[in-house]
Amino acid sequence: MTENKPIKFAVVGCGHIGKRHAEMIWQNPEAELIAFCDTRPASELGIDPKMKDVVLFSSLEDLLKANLEIDAINIATPNGLHAEQAVACLNAGYHVVVEKPLSLKKTDAEKVIFTALHKNRHVFAVMQNRYSPPSIWIKDMVGSGKLGRINMVQINCYWNRDARYYKPDNWHGNKALDGGTLFTQFSHFIDVMYWLFGDIEDIKGRMVDFNHSGTTDFEDSGILSFKFTDGGMGVLNFSTSCWDKNFESSITILAENGTIKIGGQYMNEVEYCHVKDYEMPVLKASNPPNDYGPYKGSAANHVYLIENVIDVLKGRAPITTNALEGLKVVDIIERMYQAVSE
Repeated sequence: MTENKPIKFAVVGCGHIGKRHAEMIWQNPEAELIAFCDTRPASELGIDPKMKDVVLFSSLEDLLKANLEIDAINIATPNGLHAEQAVACLNAGYHVVVEKPLSLKKTDAEKVIFTALHKNRHVFAVMQNRYSPPSIWIKDMVGSGKLGRINMVQINCYWNRDARYYKPDNWHGNKALDGGTLFTQFSHFIDVMYWLFGDIEDIKGRMVDFNHSGTTDFEDSGILSFKFTDGGMGVLNFSTSCWDKNFESSITILAENGTIKIGGQYMNEVEYCHVKDYEMPVLKASNPPNDYGPYKGSAANHVYLIENVIDVLKGRAPITTNALEGLKVVDIIERMYQAVSE
């Protein structure tokens, strides 16, 4: 692909996240937004007026049949559709960018990877929390060995999701399309845990539904403990039952040479750092969270994702979050659910 040729994108799914993808593509001078795809009519989508001339398709099948000059298709549809749609796009010859989670089953994620390998196409798994300044910093701290042996890790994810979010006409809360709290709300933080410390085993725990029995098909809270295969132990506490608004997403690390806590509502602030022979640097400010009306989600780092897609397709950089890592997050979450159901 020539350096001066723009990377051409289509976005499938025009909800909050799909619009975020479209905006980041639109703003990038090396990118071009060619098409949207959504089952809803244009009048209901609220697409930015500046994008009014971008062609809209009512089905993925119609988009793929159009044979447009597109390099990558960004999939931002309900979770349960990701894998099937990714396979269809790959089979049509396109690279794909898949919002989290890559799938709701490990076997489906494997199908995506299998297809990508046979079609010689890239799969970009969206895990944008890796791009935040505290995440980049703690990755270096762990990887460089400054912390020494990792003994204990605690992750707390305490958010609010109530009737303002789980609306009757929405896919959120539907088991087949949503998958559950760990998939939809907290997979980003499980990804950061895996990215930093590797795989886990010996999972034990309990999940309950405190506030959502009338609005979802699954749990809203849980406590999970486990061991890291590379040593150390961890615990994940999560809930979407906080009253009115999100409380925190945090990770606390107790290591041989120090203690660190990254917190804030979206794991976006270094709250504590006490490490042997180390002085904490001043980090760049984190991006604000994505704003979804009355809700806020993980940090708005999709700009870095789109930049990475462009860099990869132009041969300038490797993928920052590849499909195998997306598969591992699905695998870990699947095993967490299996552990509490046994």
